[in-house]
Amino acid sequence: MSRKNKIKILITGGTGMVGKNFIENHQSQNYNIIAPTRDELNLLEFDKINSYLSVNKPDFIIHAAGRVGGIQANINDPFLFLLENAEIGKNLIVAAKNQNINKLINLSSSCVYPKNMDAELEEDFILTGLLEPTNEGYALAKIFVQKLCSYINAENNEKFYKTIVPCNLFGKYDNFSLETGHLLPNIINKIYYAKINNNNKVTIWGDGSVRREFMYVNDFTDFLYYAINNFSEMPEVINVGVGKDYSVLDYYNIVAKCLDWKGGFEFDKTKPVGQKQKKVSVKRLKKFGWKCKTPIEKATLETIQYYIESHLNVS
Repeated sequence: MSRKNKIKILITGGTGMVGKNFIENHQSQNYNIIAPTRDELNLLEFDKINSYLSVNKPDFIIHAAGRVGGIQANINDPFLFLLENAEIGKNLIVAAKNQNINKLINLSSSCVYPKNMDAELEEDFILTGLLEPTNEGYALAKIFVQKLCSYINAENNEKFYKTIVPCNLFGKYDNFSLETGHLLPNIINKIYYAKINNNNKVTIWGDGSVRREFMYVNDFTDFLYYAINNFSEMPEVINVGVGKDYSVLDYYNIVAKCLDWKGGFEFDKTKPVGQKQKKVSVKRLKKFGWKCKTPIEKATLETIQYYIESHLNVS
């Protein structure tokens, strides 16, 4: 099939972890994918987005761009996490509506769920309780964008703007910074440096008991292509998770084993740890016909290999 006859997909955040892995996925050859950089398309400027969509006329949009970061980054700057994520989501979705683009996937986050729930997080739980304060700004922006999509669907039966709520993602092109990265890439960074510096102790925030669910980004991009191919059957809001979570201490032990680091851990209980658990329900996902395939150990080892190779290349 020639490029001009393929379905044209615009993915925002094409230089981020999800965007790059989506483009590198072997299924990308079946589509005409456009992934403008921020210099080519600043999502904070509505008129430029509107013009870009008018000129390029994508058949499908995947909104994966955003200001993202770990717990410390969210605590440090909740204002920008709320403002920028709400603004870019609003600009893109309103421009898509204006340009009569009927199919859109909006990527949300499991932080939209109420804090400290003991049950698996079901899609209907959104807006039923208080949010976790450490990432409230980001969560509010994501909820706003999801609702904007829902309201557009409700007023126009030709529009299908759907929201995916993924669990935490990790993998190739992740952010391994201790200041702005998420938990698992942070752990890889900390234990790798402990090993090469012959340190026998690594500090864990809290007591290591809080639980998190991580999915390999390769699996998530496979899901995105599955969603595109089965878009009419996909629910308006759907969790995408592994169906299994681990404690923070478990993740430290998994990384230590993969790196063959023989040290031990100490706990700093003065540090914030966020929600007690964030395991999303995969009931709708199973009904939709998709499940995660890569075991956490294999995904972690491959991510460590990428981290070491990219670190050595920079060095």
